[in-house]
Amino acid sequence: MDLFEKCKNYKVVDEYQKQGIYPYFHMLQTKQNTEVTMEGIHQIMIGSNNYLGLTSDRRVIKPAIKALKKYGTGCSGSRFLNGTLDLHVKLEKELASFLNKEDCITFSTGFQTNLGIISAIAGRNDVVLCDKENHASIYDAIKLSYAQMIRYEHNNMLDLETKLKEIPSNKGILIVTDGVFSMSGEICNLPKLVELKEKYGARLMIDDAHGLGVLGKCGRGTAEYFNMEQKVDLISGTFSKSLASIGGYCVASSEVIKYIRHNSRPFIFSASITPVALATVLASLKILKEEPQRVNRLQRVGDFMRSELDRLNITYKKGKTPIIPIYTYDATTTLKVCKRLFEEGVYVNPVLPPATPQGECLIRTSYIATHTKKQLTIAAEKIKKVLDEFEIK
Repeated sequence: MDLFEKCKNYKVVDEYQKQGIYPYFHMLQTKQNTEVTMEGIHQIMIGSNNYLGLTSDRRVIKPAIKALKKYGTGCSGSRFLNGTLDLHVKLEKELASFLNKEDCITFSTGFQTNLGIISAIAGRNDVVLCDKENHASIYDAIKLSYAQMIRYEHNNMLDLETKLKEIPSNKGILIVTDGVFSMSGEICNLPKLVELKEKYGARLMIDDAHGLGVLGKCGRGTAEYFNMEQKVDLISGTFSKSLASIGGYCVASSEVIKYIRHNSRPFIFSASITPVALATVLASLKILKEEPQRVNRLQRVGDFMRSELDRLNITYKKGKTPIIPIYTYDATTTLKVCKRLFEEGVYVNPVLPPATPQGECLIRTSYIATHTKKQLTIAAEKIKKVLDEFEIK
């Protein structure tokens, strides 16, 4: 059998392209911002993870240019050998301090972060309990670790406890959950997770990619939101969202970080984060510290958009974060809706199976602290117009 036979038979992309509803890889021609140009069409951007609006902030761009001039374009190697800059060390110290943990390790991408953490600390004699709606990087990380994976129903603490009860006492146990679930915008039930972790002698890890800069009075994320920062053993996240760059991090106790630093293959054998990316994160983190009101502003933006959707009788998934999914139900219809919104100048993200159950497709909309009420009102009215065209209630 030809190894590439599966490639020859992969026709779904061709079918969507023929119908003119293929939704991916639209080309940006401007900075990420509340309004952008994509393929020559002006768009109100409500399909971005640029939560704090820092990707185009001059206070972030200027230090990045300075770092490029000082350090060059790259580090040319791993952190172990020739890839550690003073900027790496500075960022790790500042993140650990900001997130109220003893130490921090950074990785070159957010996906790699979860691979690096879980594959290092979990092994063949361990069990990892994984929320069914966790990010794909968590699933791949568990596979790489060779630990036993047990999935529990999404945010279902009764199901989680049922599964915890069945684990032998000689197994190491790690519970892993997203802090804010990326597609639905739901927040994990951290108080109950902590209760179960302590009851069954487990460790708890939160992927706070969509929580940092979004939740908590100071934007420290899910653990701060619930006032349980010292109850979570590991917190991971990414720099590609609120912190306007690329890369990822994990904060934990100093002994855990030391172990990961010396045993994580994705960390040891990857080139380190570039100087420009590091400088961008440091500048973004500084702004977050100095302007915690941005987090409150982001909350108000999300609340205003929900009020606009309510005003227009648009059905959406209720929540408290700047991620607001709007029901479109059928997969093909969802793609057609996204195409029409693109034509109308509103950019959103389609959410299709397996990311959502059959018949429960969504368009994922997400918001930025610097969105204006005018932009949001226009976007909401365009959404209403297109949904009415397809008779979606």
